[in-house]
Amino acid sequence: MLRRQSWSRLQVQAVLLVVFILALAVPGRAADTGPLPAQNWNRENLKQIEAAAVKPLTFAVFGDNRGEHPAVFESLLKEVDRDPSLSFGIHLGDMVINADLDKYRTFFQEVRLELHKPLLSVIGNHELYGDRGLELYREIFGPDDYSFQIDRNYFIVVDDAAKEGMDPEQLRWLEAELQKSQAAQTRLVFLHVPLFDPRGGENHHCLRPELASRLLVLFKKYQVTHVFAAHIHSYYLGAWDGVPYTITGGAGAKLYNPEDQQHAFYHYLKVTLQGNQVKIKVQPLPGPAGP
Repeated sequence: MLRRQSWSRLQVQAVLLVVFILALAVPGRAADTGPLPAQNWNRENLKQIEAAAVKPLTFAVFGDNRGEHPAVFESLLKEVDRDPSLSFGIHLGDMVINADLDKYRTFFQEVRLELHKPLLSVIGNHELYGDRGLELYREIFGPDDYSFQIDRNYFIVVDDAAKEGMDPEQLRWLEAELQKSQAAQTRLVFLHVPLFDPRGGENHHCLRPELASRLLVLFKKYQVTHVFAAHIHSYYLGAWDGVPYTITGGAGAKLYNPEDQQHAFYHYLKVTLQGNQVKIKVQPLPGPAGP
């Protein structure tokens, strides 16, 4: 009798071991276990931003670290943290290399250690990589499309990170937000993928032409003050048919065309809003290929 009971217990243990191993073998499952590193992150940070709004409003904008050069991202966070004029930061996406809870935990561990100011996020294409990419992002950060107003400055955060770009419902939402923003002095749009690639030629690290053209029509119609994008791991400043834009992808990911020192360097933007003016100062960072 004892022998039979002992053998039954061993069988149960063996079955449990097999189930555990099979669970680990399912793609994406092992990375999605354990508590989330944050919930409703953007909403909670917005509460802090709105409560502490100051004039002139100055904040940091940056994108694309992906965990590739942690020392660069750490340096960025420290500089933003110790600058008393900066009220908060906006990360334009590609915070992690893929949608993995361990990667997010590493990201939040660094942010919480080095930055003691609110930080908002824009979803990037790397946040979509994985079985639960968009779902996991929403669980941690909240909606991927959102807007808010500080004083007379209207901020619109747009999810254009998916390969197909934006769906009709998103476009309707975006136009409705642009309509709401007309009474504001500034209308600022934040997205991950730029409308067009400023490098031209064979470079097409940007939206599909038909979507880019449609967005440009909206931005011109509703007089968008400035567009901030990332995705291209460099710095570019210009205008798309009269709509001012800045591309900032220098938060730590591998730089594109590092020999191009005019554009390829690690950095973040210091943005100040005064009336209807958007003043942007580029803040270079030390790094493996930076100045």
